[in-house]
Formats: sequence, structure tokens, C-alpha cells
Amino acid sequence: MKLVYFTHSLASCWNHGNAHFLRGVLSELIARGHDVRVYEPAGAWSLENLLGDHGEAGLDAYRNAYPELSSQTFAPNADVAELVDGADVVIVHEWNAHDLVAALGKLRRDGARFTLLFHDTHHRAVSAPEEMRAYDLDGYDGVLAFGEALSRVYREWGWGDRVWTWHEAADTRRFFPVEGEQRDGLVWIGNWGDGERTAEIENYLLAPARDAGLPLDIYGVRYPEEGKVMLAAYGARYHGWAPNAAAPALFARALATVHVPRRYYTTILPGIPTIRVFEALACGLPLASAPWNDAEHLFRPGTDFLFARTPDEMTRILRDLRHDPALRASLTTAGLETILARHTCAHRVDELLGILATIDAPSHSRSFPA
Repeated sequence: MKLVYFTHSLASCWNHGNAHFLRGVLSELIARGHDVRVYEPAGAWSLENLLGDHGEAGLDAYRNAYPELSSQTFAPNADVAELVDGADVVIVHEWNAHDLVAALGKLRRDGARFTLLFHDTHHRAVSAPEEMRAYDLDGYDGVLAFGEALSRVYREWGWGDRVWTWHEAADTRRFFPVEGEQRDGLVWIGNWGDGERTAEIENYLLAPARDAGLPLDIYGVRYPEEGKVMLAAYGARYHGWAPNAAAPALFARALATVHVPRRYYTTILPGIPTIRVFEALACGLPLASAPWNDAEHLFRPGTDFLFARTPDEMTRILRDLRHDPALRASLTTAGLETILARHTCAHRVDELLGILATIDAPSHSRSFPA
């Protein structure tokens, strides 16, 4: 199979969490012998910010961890037909320009024989529906949505059985337990979140870590000055950006981590965890979570990780994790077991191939609501 993927960026994970999952899935496809080609737009904001902050050296961790992966940039006036020439499958991530999305749909509508899918991994379908409805998806064969709640939105927009729930997962070729490290304190790898979880970061991470007496190291980007002041006030150590390829080593030095979902994933898009949950459990790192609804039963709450219903309960859980090695060992074993059984990028490739097998796209053109 020849697959073409249009992403915002494959090279940069600066404030671009989808790169984590995409790298793992494409790496798995290549390992299985598929021909993979990746395009990203020239001037992608994630890559521009990464290079601006860290220069070319900021790409070293990605290049060293994924030597089999590469991507090509394309200009706004690129010949889209040439980019997808010979493709069997074309997947377009939602952080792409409207013109590109429409042009690919027109190619498919006019008789191109590849399967064309739109990949949505964000909450904008509910937080900014006018932005998502502005994408012209006429001609697309279907939508890949990273949670069932998001799939329901597309079904309500007329996509019916042509939307598939395709969760993120852990790249277990790179994310796995590392033994022998000196473990101490908490680590949290996450971006500020544009105000979507400011109170939650304070109430379920900063204050409980302080009150439980656990050192806290934080990595991420787009922290405003007032955010950095808040972190310092609670005694947290802020380190700035860390490449995702470095996350397993950071996890290996910590006793535990905390999941702090963005507000939209606790209210109108339940059931969608951040990819850090998959990655942390894959690394055998005990995890405590702020409230969210595991509506799709992806995990075994209370067994794979611990839920805190209130900030006080989070403090108690973190104290337990600090003082109870048996509890940490139990969570390590159970969380890793669930990841390996259900949530690896290999599982998602199997799911994708199964989805593609149900689509008769090469035989005719389909038209769907714009």
C-alpha cells in the first residue's frame, strides 16, 4: 500500500501532540513494508517555533529516534495531484489549510482512485464548529475521529457510517519501561493549554504535589509569565520544551505523573484522554488522574491508574504513591498490561487497515456533505 499523509508537521512536536501518534503509526506501517510519504506545509507554526527556540539541534531527538521517517514540505501553490500521484490512501490531518483540504476532495470527487480520509484529533468540532464546518469535505470517503464523542458530532453532520473512531495510542517501539533509574518526585509533560485547564493545573497538580511533599518537574511550552509565576509559587521546577522522544527518559526518573485533561474533554467531548496517558502507562509510570469520564472503557480506572474526584483526594493519592512501593508496582504492571493488550500503535495500524478494507473507494467516487 502506498499511503500519503498530510500533517501540520512530522518533524516538530512543539505544541503539536498529534506528531507523537503520527510518528508511531507511520513507523509501524513502514516496518510492515508499506510505502509512506508525508507532506507538511512550508512555514508550519510548530516547526517555526521549535527552530526559533532551539535551532536545528531541536530536531536531533526526533531524527535520532525515528531514522526511518521523513517529510517533505510543500508550498501553497503546489500541484496537489502530483503530490498524491500513485497513492492508494491519502489521509489529511485537520491542521491543514482549507484550500488543500478542498483540492484533495475535488481530486477524489473527479475520479481519483485513492481512498481519501480526514483525520480529526482536536476539540474544535465542538469548541469552534464554524471553523470545522468551513472545511470542504465533499468527495472524502470518510473521517477518522480520535474519540467516539467526536465521531458522534460528525454523524450528526451527516457522515453516518463513514466516520470511524480511531484513538491515539502509545508508540511502544520507543515508549517502554526503563529499569535501574533513580526515581524521585513527579514529572508532568504538558503545554499550558490556552486557559483550558489553568484552574485544573493548579488544583490537581501544583497544590497536591506541594501538599504531598513531592518534588515536581514540569516540561512544556506556551506558558505565559503568570503561569510561570504560579509554578514557582508552588515550588515546581519549570524546564520548558522537551522533545517527545526524550519523554521516556524523563518518565524513568519519576515516581509518578498526573493526567490533567483540558476542560473540553471533561465536558462536551468525554472519553478522550491525552496521549500522555498512553505514553506514561507504556513506560510503566504510575499515574493519577484529575476527573474525566472514561466513557469508552479504554482503561481500568482504579487498576491501571487512580482517579481523584477532588483536589484533596489527589493529594491523598499522591501521598499514597510516595510512600507505598507496592501500590506503584501494581499500577505499573496493570497499566502496561492494558497498553500492550489494546493501545499500541500496532493496534491502531491494524484498525486502520481494517477500516480501509471496508471502504470501496477505489471503485467509484463518493460525495458527502461539505
